[in-house]
Amino acid sequence: MTQIEEARKGNLTEAVKAVAEEERVSPESLMGLVAEGKVVIPVNPTHSLIHAIGIGQGLRTKVNVNIGTSSDFPGVKDELEKVDVSLKYETDTLMDLSTGGDIRQIRRTILDKARIPLGTVPIYEAAIRTIEEKGSIVEMTEHDLFDVIEGQAKEGVDFMTVHAGLTCKAIERLKNQGRVADVVSRGGAFHLALILHNGKENPLYENYDRLLEIAGKYDVTLSLGDGLRPGAIADATDRPQIEELITLGELVQRAWDAGVQVMVEGPGHIPLDQVEMNIKIQKSLCKGAPFYVLGPLVTDIAPGYDHIVSAIGGAIAAAAGADFLCYVTPSEHLGLPGPDDVKEGLIASKIAAHAADIVKGVKGARERDLKLSEARKKLDWDEQKRLVLDPHKFEGVRKERRTKSEACSMCGDFCAMRIVSEFLNSDGKADVECF
Repeated sequence: MTQIEEARKGNLTEAVKAVAEEERVSPESLMGLVAEGKVVIPVNPTHSLIHAIGIGQGLRTKVNVNIGTSSDFPGVKDELEKVDVSLKYETDTLMDLSTGGDIRQIRRTILDKARIPLGTVPIYEAAIRTIEEKGSIVEMTEHDLFDVIEGQAKEGVDFMTVHAGLTCKAIERLKNQGRVADVVSRGGAFHLALILHNGKENPLYENYDRLLEIAGKYDVTLSLGDGLRPGAIADATDRPQIEELITLGELVQRAWDAGVQVMVEGPGHIPLDQVEMNIKIQKSLCKGAPFYVLGPLVTDIAPGYDHIVSAIGGAIAAAAGADFLCYVTPSEHLGLPGPDDVKEGLIASKIAAHAADIVKGVKGARERDLKLSEARKKLDWDEQKRLVLDPHKFEGVRKERRTKSEACSMCGDFCAMRIVSEFLNSDGKADVECF
């Protein structure tokens, strides 16, 4: 049975127990949220996980790292280095988006190496196979796509992005909209090409019950992709985007009815004043299903710094109720990210997630900040290092810029906290009264 089916029967699974302990919530309350579909625990029994995680209401905002080869950089060595970086800086999940080299072997290697939830976008592999065997992606059949989906599920993939909501009706909306950036989702573009060339409905939408059957068999969490997400802030919250989201809300209910775990993916490029609104629309249309957002990016003009742009949007989105942030690296819109880009993107998204968790009242979030502040006041550098998001950078800067003073080299002997501590007692009262 799937996690949601077990929860509905009142069975506390090992995954629910582990997540509840880590999140400091009661197993029974968590089980109830899983049963309602408001929390997902992506655990394919075929994948030997060390660390199960929960995504959804009342839990810590999670962060995903995208890795994967391209036709220009098909080597697995670089991707495994990115896996190492991702694990070192404690990503919650990974997604393998490989489109170059031996895609199947790359995925299997990552599955063996990274004992955390792994996601994929199956149409990528199906598209590459079809091009290699038939010469063009538009020759892909329903069988070709579902063969890849089931194959990846058998291997142990924990969650899959499927663009089942990109329908003929949504494409008509797109044609009439007059977008600046049209379609920026690679998976969305593949589906659009199939639909328009063959004059047939999206095979994932038309055969959604078959998709649910596979997902239920292997307890794969479906991540309903936003193939029409805006790729420019000028296109944000337009008719094609909302048309697709309405369909995704319907597909969420069908997944729940089938006992399949499901979450929904969201934009994309969204200006600041529309971020919270987008979260509320999704939560309403999708009845509280976990929301997984790419960024969102709140301006289009910062290539090279899009990890910062994404962190700004991600903090607002998560504070408004988004549950899962997909990181964005500095090389977004420029090229395939390297290991350093992965680190920068991951840390930026983790900052955004934690800042939102303070606002959401997630257990332990505000307490961590308080402990850090107390350690900073005491000039307790070891405790600060234990609490910070990036202890490696913390230690590196300390070593490079350290002075003889107990304080940091910014203020040295003129450290405000040290000076004040000399004139205040431990109870915070001055030794003398001021008139």
